[in-house]
Amino acid sequence: MTENDLIERAREGDREALDALYRSHAGRVYTVVRRLTGDDAQAEDAAQETWLRAIRSLPAFRAEARFSTWIHRIAINCALYGRRTRGRIRDREVDLPDTLTAMENGGRPLLRMSLQEAIDDLPSGMRRVLVLHDIEGFTHEEIGTLLGITAGTSKSQLYKARAKVREQLRPKVEGRGLCSI
Repeated sequence: MTENDLIERAREGDREALDALYRSHAGRVYTVVRRLTGDDAQAEDAAQETWLRAIRSLPAFRAEARFSTWIHRIAINCALYGRRTRGRIRDREVDLPDTLTAMENGGRPLLRMSLQEAIDDLPSGMRRVLVLHDIEGFTHEEIGTLLGITAGTSKSQLYKARAKVREQLRPKVEGRGLCSI
């Protein structure tokens, strides 16, 4: 059964089809909201809100984009909106180094954990810009629109976030001989 078939069946109220859509996309939804919020509890809330909105909006889904793209967009909006409404604006922003993709596919769990900690320790603005740019692939103009900042501010935040992550990782990486940053 194709994803379009699942979507049609889910629109008609088929719980199994909805469960199949959830199983195939839940991991990615949680990953993006976790990276944007920097907090497990907030990520769980945002992921749940994402699925509630998606289920409610499923009849309006026009399939002009892939379902994964559509739900990914909802997840980003829920994560960003949730942080604003909770009033927990932390000065934590996270930028990831260019080598993140290679590390995720490699076998360096201590370095990955250190990187996640460094990202979590960033002010929220820097973390959001870093995640949206380096992980999700948004342009600075798109980030500016999403976050209500200028493209120049986005670039500045990205530069500062990358520098903070490198600064936090340098002692851990050099001390263990894992790699150079």
